[in-house]
Amino acid sequence: MTDPTSTKVTIIHCWSAPRSRSTALLYSFEARDDCCALDEPLYRQWMIDNPQIPRPYRKEMIEGAPGWEKEQPALSERLQKAISSSHRVIFCKHMAKHAPQFDFNQYPETETVRHKHVLLIRDPVAVLSSWKQSSEVHGEDIPTASEIGLLDLLQIHAKVSDTAVVLNSDDLVQNPPHVLNELCDSLNIPYTEQMMRWKNGPHECDGPWAPWWYHQVHQSVSWNESNEIETRYRTVPVEFQPCLQVSYAAYQYFMTLQKQPVIPFEYEDPRNAQLLVYIGTSGRGGRLIPRNQAGVSPWDSSVQGGDAVWEGIRVYRGKLLHLDQHLRRLLNSAKALGFQQIHTKDQITQAIFQTLAANGMRDGAHMRLTLTRGEKYSSSMNPVFNVYGTTLIVLAEWKPTQGRTTYDNVKGVSLISASQRRNSPNTVDSKIHHNNLINNILPKIQANLANCADAIMLDVDGYVAETNATNLFLVDQEGVLVTPSPDHCLPGITRNTVLELARELNFHIQERRVSLAEFHFAEEVFTTGTMGEVTPVTCIDGRVIGSGVRGPITTRLQDVYQTLPERDDYATAIPAFY
Repeated sequence: MTDPTSTKVTIIHCWSAPRSRSTALLYSFEARDDCCALDEPLYRQWMIDNPQIPRPYRKEMIEGAPGWEKEQPALSERLQKAISSSHRVIFCKHMAKHAPQFDFNQYPETETVRHKHVLLIRDPVAVLSSWKQSSEVHGEDIPTASEIGLLDLLQIHAKVSDTAVVLNSDDLVQNPPHVLNELCDSLNIPYTEQMMRWKNGPHECDGPWAPWWYHQVHQSVSWNESNEIETRYRTVPVEFQPCLQVSYAAYQYFMTLQKQPVIPFEYEDPRNAQLLVYIGTSGRGGRLIPRNQAGVSPWDSSVQGGDAVWEGIRVYRGKLLHLDQHLRRLLNSAKALGFQQIHTKDQITQAIFQTLAANGMRDGAHMRLTLTRGEKYSSSMNPVFNVYGTTLIVLAEWKPTQGRTTYDNVKGVSLISASQRRNSPNTVDSKIHHNNLINNILPKIQANLANCADAIMLDVDGYVAETNATNLFLVDQEGVLVTPSPDHCLPGITRNTVLELARELNFHIQERRVSLAEFHFAEEVFTTGTMGEVTPVTCIDGRVIGSGVRGPITTRLQDVYQTLPERDDYATAIPAFY
């Protein structure tokens, strides 16, 4: 936060690449009454150290010809002169490629002076699309990644990452007051409306090279006007692609640094902010990627058509529950959908263990496996274009069994009945655990609007199939445990486990068609699923179920279910981490 009582001089080192609006930001700070602005004070030394770089003013700059005298003093001398003035803010506009001329260890914070670093970035697509129209090229048709500057900015960031502010110039021109306010707050200086406007034409702070480079910004007097001047529709020449791809990787990294939680409690467990995600293809292997950098290609089948299969797996006390069953269903679903070049069971298992080890997960976690048909070489729904093999995503998160993203297995949950019908086997067979989930998402929206946990979905004949996310059980007035036949629902792994446990406990069981009314007047109702395990249902469509609290059979099944991680026939041990 800004400290209005601070008497320190704040020296801002703004590092940027070409076409990053750095000159407009220079003018924005120059407009402040309390600021001294310096335009590229490292430029002359950079020219001396790089004699091969052609510039029409090289000789004048180096020799200090008339009009170039102010470039002669070194940065430290120019800063000292500015500090001795009445200005409390000194803004230094630097080009990222000038960083070798800057000693990052020379300027520590003192009792009277603090140094701040701002990294001004811009989308390299925008930079390169304007490159060919600029006189800056000086006969060099294809720019290098070094000239674009993002790689240099990466090196700078490595040196000042603890204190650097990453500023996207596209954000700046879209909402100048807000972004400038945030920038000043990060720099611990007050924001002033003066920063929104400046005079047109040449500026006192301009370096003497301004007549060669600043034509466009000299036409502007504000951020809004500067943005209008720079708006163009341009082509990125194909020969610029190698430079673009290298630069864009650096740009993506900077963009991930700006990602912030949408709401303060986005992460139920704060460790989830720093997860590593596994993404790979069957033909090219995979890698672990930081959460904020993870993504799949827009040509991937999961993006183009939800063409993928998935599983959810729980991690308990050093064990993976039902691993073999989940992998069998995943691969069976992929086979039913005709996937080609599919990951093997061993490849998937190794990816799971790698992900858990990298994140240090042995307990209290949930993993979502996604296996897509893979990336296409051209946009189409035709699987013929999938030639790279399947894409595997292993996303493991810290998730308590009782929390905001799971169900309340003590007090129970409320359900409503959905208006949508569950898919029948002659449309999309629910035995395929696929990613075409819109049929599940629409009922979930209804449940959210009704302030319920989930929605009960009926089959095409009006019988209960399952909820949008779980299987359903009821206990009738005779004490019989009843669950819908798995014709229009997924025969869930947790569902099958509960049936096995019920047989061990000598409960009387029925699998049959069940009407919604039978659930309304049941003695007990509960749902089953990997995420929520066994969850009591205390209200359906406004009707209280049984006594309105968790019933004895539900409680007994919950207790036995908690013993499964210690049973070898249900759990797989996670290898030791190193």
